[in-house]
Amino acid sequence: MKKSTSTASANSAEATKESGYKKVISQITGLFLPIIGCLTAASILKSILILLVNFGVLSTQSGLYAVFYAASDGFFYFLPFFLALTASKQWNTDPFISLLIPVAMLYPDIVAVLENNQGLSFLGLPIQPAIYHSSVIPVILAVGLLYFVEKPCEKFLPESLKGFLKPLICALIVLPVTFLLFGPMGGWIGDLLTKIFYVLYYWNPTVAGVFMGFFIQPMVFLGAHWSIVPVCINAIAANGFDTILPLLGGAVYGQCGASLALALIAKDKKQKSICFQAAFSCALGVTEPALFGVTVSKPRAMLSACIAGAVGGGIAGFAGAQCSSFAFPSFVTCVAYVGPGFAAFLLSMVIAFPIAFLLTMAQKKQLS
Repeated sequence: MKKSTSTASANSAEATKESGYKKVISQITGLFLPIIGCLTAASILKSILILLVNFGVLSTQSGLYAVFYAASDGFFYFLPFFLALTASKQWNTDPFISLLIPVAMLYPDIVAVLENNQGLSFLGLPIQPAIYHSSVIPVILAVGLLYFVEKPCEKFLPESLKGFLKPLICALIVLPVTFLLFGPMGGWIGDLLTKIFYVLYYWNPTVAGVFMGFFIQPMVFLGAHWSIVPVCINAIAANGFDTILPLLGGAVYGQCGASLALALIAKDKKQKSICFQAAFSCALGVTEPALFGVTVSKPRAMLSACIAGAVGGGIAGFAGAQCSSFAFPSFVTCVAYVGPGFAAFLLSMVIAFPIAFLLTMAQKKQLS
């Protein structure tokens, strides 16, 4: 009897844990699914513009390029606004108070200071430099905190004062926490991983490639990848080449392979369409639709993509691949990677795709 009770208790605990896990995944998915169509459209438009420029069909100085690039890149730049709205709907917070958070995060004066490695002081506490455009985690955490601040305000404030006092109290509590804690989190993680990368690279470039290839997509989700951008730009300016960016190509096509496999596995027509769109976007070098709309809610597929990225990164690292101008890796932008290790860079992307695809397909039962 005791054994039976113990077994039942263990099963109940496991079921609760599984239920909690599924709830978290459902919440994350709910934040991105409403905007996945626009996210994909913006990424495809951006990739088409890059192709047209690379083939000399379109000039970056033309009005046509300026308008459509503003639309495509602008969606990613102002992503916190879209996430504030979806998070507000998901957690039933006031949408206008929710939008106040990215308004403050992306206010030009704030961007000019914090995104240029300058800090601010808030009541004697230092606000660390951070990159808020295109970020995900800070605004999600901020709206999550807003839910807990807004609830007692809604309950206890008198109706005659609630209209202005509720947003005022919410702003006074949520914004300082966002700037002091939530905002810098991605930068802290990114700086740590970048330092680890360089230690590994000077020791063994292949191992460094495996490391960066595996972790880059989780870094993108956390917004930590922005910390490597100035490092890469500075390396190109100082040395004429960078060694980090070539290691990331495998991760891009790892996401592509995993998304395509999920498209074939999916039974729901809407989900199948989303996965195909994400795979196509990845093929053009933009992983956000796949990452936010597909693989982040499927940890097994995400792990498959990361493993494929690690293999691709190891290949590029072993060959000492370099890039001579700043461009996130893909076949669309591969002209920037012509030079030492170029063949290995291309091979890293070619190999990562089937690895992720096969690893994901091998888990069809668990993912369907």
